[in-house]
Amino acid sequence: MAESVELPGRLGILPFKNKVLLPGAIIRIRCTSPSSVKLVEQELWQREEKGLIGILPVRDAAEAASVGPVLSQGVGSESGERGSRVQVGTSDSHRLDGKNQQEVIHWHTRGVAARALHLSRGVEKPSGRVTYVVVLEGLCRFSVQELSTRGTYYTARISPLEMTKAEMEQVEQDPEFITLSRQFKATATELISVLEQKQKTGGRTKVLLETVPVHKLADIFVASFEISFEEQLCMLDSVDLKVRLSKATELVDRHLQSIHVAEKITQKVEGQLSKSQKEFLLRQQMRAIKEELGDNDDDEDDVVALERKMQSSGMPSNIWKHAQRELRRLKKMQPQQPGYNSSRVYLELLADLPWQKASEEYELDLRVAKERLDSDHYGLTKVKQRIIEYLAVRKLKPDARGPVLCFVGPPGVGKTSLASSIAAALGRKFIRISLGGVKDEADIRGHRRTYIGSMPGRLIDGVKRVAVCNPVMLLDEIDKTGSDVRGDPASALLEVLDPEQNKTFNDHYLNVPFDLSKVIFVATANRVQPIPPPLLDRMEVIELPGYTPEEKLKIAMHHLIPRVLDQHGLTSEFLKIPEAMVKLVIQGYTREAGVRNLERNLAALARAAAVRVAEQEPAVSPIKDVHSLASPLLENRLADGAEVEMEVIPMGVNNHEISSTFKIASPLTVDEDMLEKVLGPPRFDDKEAAERVATPGVSVGLVWTSVGGEVQFVEATAMGGKGELHLTGQLGDVIKESAQIALTWVRARARDLLLATADETNLLEGRDVHIHFPAGAVPKDGPSAGVTLVTALVSLFSQKRVRADTAMTGEMTLRGLVLPVGGIKDKVLAAHRCGIKRVILPERNLKDLIEVPSAVLSGLEIIVAKRMEDVLEQAFDGGCPWRQHSKL
Repeated sequence: MAESVELPGRLGILPFKNKVLLPGAIIRIRCTSPSSVKLVEQELWQREEKGLIGILPVRDAAEAASVGPVLSQGVGSESGERGSRVQVGTSDSHRLDGKNQQEVIHWHTRGVAARALHLSRGVEKPSGRVTYVVVLEGLCRFSVQELSTRGTYYTARISPLEMTKAEMEQVEQDPEFITLSRQFKATATELISVLEQKQKTGGRTKVLLETVPVHKLADIFVASFEISFEEQLCMLDSVDLKVRLSKATELVDRHLQSIHVAEKITQKVEGQLSKSQKEFLLRQQMRAIKEELGDNDDDEDDVVALERKMQSSGMPSNIWKHAQRELRRLKKMQPQQPGYNSSRVYLELLADLPWQKASEEYELDLRVAKERLDSDHYGLTKVKQRIIEYLAVRKLKPDARGPVLCFVGPPGVGKTSLASSIAAALGRKFIRISLGGVKDEADIRGHRRTYIGSMPGRLIDGVKRVAVCNPVMLLDEIDKTGSDVRGDPASALLEVLDPEQNKTFNDHYLNVPFDLSKVIFVATANRVQPIPPPLLDRMEVIELPGYTPEEKLKIAMHHLIPRVLDQHGLTSEFLKIPEAMVKLVIQGYTREAGVRNLERNLAALARAAAVRVAEQEPAVSPIKDVHSLASPLLENRLADGAEVEMEVIPMGVNNHEISSTFKIASPLTVDEDMLEKVLGPPRFDDKEAAERVATPGVSVGLVWTSVGGEVQFVEATAMGGKGELHLTGQLGDVIKESAQIALTWVRARARDLLLATADETNLLEGRDVHIHFPAGAVPKDGPSAGVTLVTALVSLFSQKRVRADTAMTGEMTLRGLVLPVGGIKDKVLAAHRCGIKRVILPERNLKDLIEVPSAVLSGLEIIVAKRMEDVLEQAFDGGCPWRQHSKL
């Protein structure tokens, strides 16, 4: 412990912001500011052990405003004038300006002299700034008489406040001081005993009570407590020993009482505590602390809030009983138990589900619904009529269990947007559930709660998200589900889509029945074949085969072009796409059933136009903008000649307002040169079929794919060999069998068709036949290529070319009968898109032509065939010249 020291008349001052150093206390500080570094160098580093500095508490302006005029002298910059003198009063505050900034520091009138126990010097990299780490020990109090600056730091003329030896001896004889000393030592001894029991420390602290004078002991004890700045200042100002002992006794006793309260809380908790429940200990301590403070509000308890939420959810009575059992079980569990979180999440799901909450349907107006469908979708007359019929039934009987509509068609024809239009017409919320790639039955029915990471199925989760029990739910890509060891999702959908069963749909995670009968289900698929027959039986299939070029043109002009221009920040003032150019894009760059590729190509044109518009100079002058946005603050800064800090001013503008700042001489009109420059050369032309069938052995077929109808060329050639048949083109089993049947039929009728002479008994003697379907990367299968294969083989063996303007479809029997096939509308539309003029169809498919638009049929010659001979008669130029010699 430091002995009393003789203080000089002037000390260098180190300010302590909102903190006090008491005599006998030791503190470690790091000096980084230029003023504090200079102070340490001049007063401590150079003077070594003889150096002393004064620690003076300071308070910032915000703190001082709430306290009043107790504090004094404020200095705000390290660049004050050298040698300035400021008298310290009780309400003065000194301000110095530097670099356009102003700061106020309120100095306390009393401080503590301190000496350095340890000094270390360091240099920061890469700035090279010098820093000091100083360990200071408080020595004695002093009073500030005058404050001045010395270079960059402050000095003060001081007077000591400590008593002389004679005065101390006189005070020690005072009975009141003796009583206060005994009381302080008794309280301090009790505190030390409690701390030694809790921390298992030695008796080093007790030595202080016996060796250190009681007035210094009071400062040492108080300095070790966490007390407020005001109490620290009060202790610093306690120059009178009686006042100091009284204040110190109060603080030590308060600290002792806080320890007793903490022990009481700990004892109360330990009686209910298991040894392994550390987290439980913390929660119980928190609860006990709230009880001591009288702040134990059960209304804010999460479980109570969850119970209130469950009561207001409108659960049916049987489900409410089940939820109450779970809630009682949850209340008995501790939060750290393994099943606590899963039970709570389950109850939150029960409370969040819309058991009775439904969106109110406004009065259904069929005329408005029809206008909305017409505005959202062009064409699709039959589909829209079926939707209007569906809505009409809903209007007459709102609780009717209507069929589940399943829109089947290639991508980009508007299946999903049709379902959205149904929801908008009914005024219901819309939720989309994607089933593409789903192979786990738990995605539909949910996981059982016994599994880790269990969760409800997609249907229950979707209903929870829309928060109503009667949304329009779209089951997207229902044909893309698969099955493996985890179950069959398509089979799980049987209960969902059955109106007799879905009123009590049982999700494995929910484990209580939920009514899905109020949900309107709409499904989409690209193909019907992958959908299991039992599931398909529960849905009404509505086919969307695709659009004709004329329909695509209308869709592009009325829907796609305005949307593309808006998405790219353009208007018709900047880019014009004439109908003729749209037709060229449709014919030369897109041969799809939908309009997605058409929209992508139009977007490419819009991007090219956006580049040209963005390269133009803005029409608005930047100087004019600055003046219009000028504010008084900005004007003041400009007037002062200071640096102006840029400000970002938010402006609510849309694309049209942004585009209006750009001006071009004339709108950009798309022409053929721009099409080739942006989109490249045309990918398709009407001469493809003529070029492909220029040699014998090639025929043109029509096939159906998941993306619509397609034109498929079949090529056949013969070479020397052993009479074998080779098939290439990634073919399925069905189409391979069709090729075998076609070759057998041609070989059986080789003489009748004059393909072999009377002496030839085997058409394939000494040669092999190779049949190839181009586009070998695309899988091909299905029973619709029989007549095309026969035509290609007859063309090969007879060396006659098939008509380039003719395409055909149909399956055949071993006896030569032409059988009907599916997808007639898609195939006819594909032929129309590719420039085919004649289409040969099975006779029994004639009824399917009613679905084909009249505009398409007017440009095609439809030929029906009952037998294979009818197909051959129409497939070759001039008919079949050998027919008159044959026995057919």
